[in-house]
Order: sequence, then structure tokens, then C-alpha cells
Amino acid sequence: MIRKIIHIDEEKCNGCGLCATACHEGAIDIINGKAKLVRENFCDGFGDCLPGCPTGAITFEEREAPAYDEAAVQENKKKKELQEKMKHLHEGGCPGSRMRMLEQPEAAESVSSAPVQPVSRLRNWPVQIKLAPIHAPYFAGAKLLIAADCTAYAYANFHQEFMRGKVTLIGCPKLDAVDYSEKLTEILRSNDIQSVTILRMEVPCCGGLEMAAKKALQTSGKFIPWQVVTISIDGKILD
Repeated sequence: MIRKIIHIDEEKCNGCGLCATACHEGAIDIINGKAKLVRENFCDGFGDCLPGCPTGAITFEEREAPAYDEAAVQENKKKKELQEKMKHLHEGGCPGSRMRMLEQPEAAESVSSAPVQPVSRLRNWPVQIKLAPIHAPYFAGAKLLIAADCTAYAYANFHQEFMRGKVTLIGCPKLDAVDYSEKLTEILRSNDIQSVTILRMEVPCCGGLEMAAKKALQTSGKFIPWQVVTISIDGKILD
């Protein structure tokens, strides 16, 4: 069909990209430093891109061109919105979900020394806060470790330094849509807990676990010694 559509003079175009930004339909791309009308069926012929061109490289012309496809334009907009959301998730957004590459130094090992077989320090099952019972024999006189589940992966010596001699409960407030404080309160109130260690990651979303544990300590009606230990993303204990 013959219709009004834009024409881009590549000789005049300086590749600034203002026209591509102004085109809400996504008909224009910058290719090899020049603006190009890459999707003729996305161009509605209204010319939103014309006023933004500083060199006057864009004009109207009437010629054979495919009809404007509004459905395709809307579908393309949805795809771009999804891409922006994913980009926000990985490059920004919640620090706890941000993608990161970690460089960890390899531990030097003596050729002559035999490898030491790690020993599990797990004393109870289940370990998930949501699944843990309120009453259990292992809670009697126990030192309780309330840990964010990511800490076991971030901190290399998790079993030896934190789980040893303790009853372990783990959870993730970002993934579990529950209020841990109610369950933890009942466990503290109903059992002879000697101490509580709260082990969390440095990311802000992990603060939900710390808050739930502190609320449980407060509402349990008991005086129980407690401490909070924070693990960094690269596996270090933070002050």
C-alpha cells in the first residue's frame, strides 16, 4: 500500500540516537552509527521522531510500505518492558538478588598431607523453620542456631564454627511467605534454650530473619543470651 512514512538521510545522520528514543513504536534502531528504519510496519507515520533530529535527517515521504501493525508494536513493547525488568533485577533492584561473580583464592594443599574428611555437625532434623516441631527432645538445654540458608554456602567452615554443639534452624524470609517470629517464639517459650545465635547474610532482605528472631526473643518472656553474626557475600564474617 502507498502511505506516508519517514525517510532517514544517512548522509545527514550523526547517529545521536534521539530519533530512536523518540520513536515509541520501536521502528528505528542505530546500526553502525546510523539511524535506520528497520521495521516499516512499526512506523505509524505521525513523525514523533522528526522534532528530535538535530541534523534534519528525517523527513516524510509517500511510498509503498507495509501497513502499520499496532498489535505487533504492542507485543514488542511488552518484550522490551520484560527485558528492562530482567536488567533491573540483575544489575540493580534488590541487592540480595543482584547477580555477582566471586573470585575465591584456591587453598594451598600439601601434597604429602592426606585430605581431611569433613564431619557433619547436624544434630537435628528437620532444619527448616517452617517444618521444625515446637517440642523436640533435642531442644532441651540446647544452644540454638537460627541461620539464613545462604550462610551455609557462603561461609566455608559453617559446620565446624557455627553448627557444632548447636541445634540448627534455617530459613529465608525472602522466599518463605511466613512470619518466622510466631514459630520461633513458641520454640523459645516451650523449651529450655540456653542461647541463640542469629546468622545472617549482609544483604538487606536477610534482615527479616534477624528481626523475626529478635521479636521471638522479646515476646518469649525469657532472658536468653543472643548474638547476631553477619556473613559477607564473599564468605567473610563482618564486624
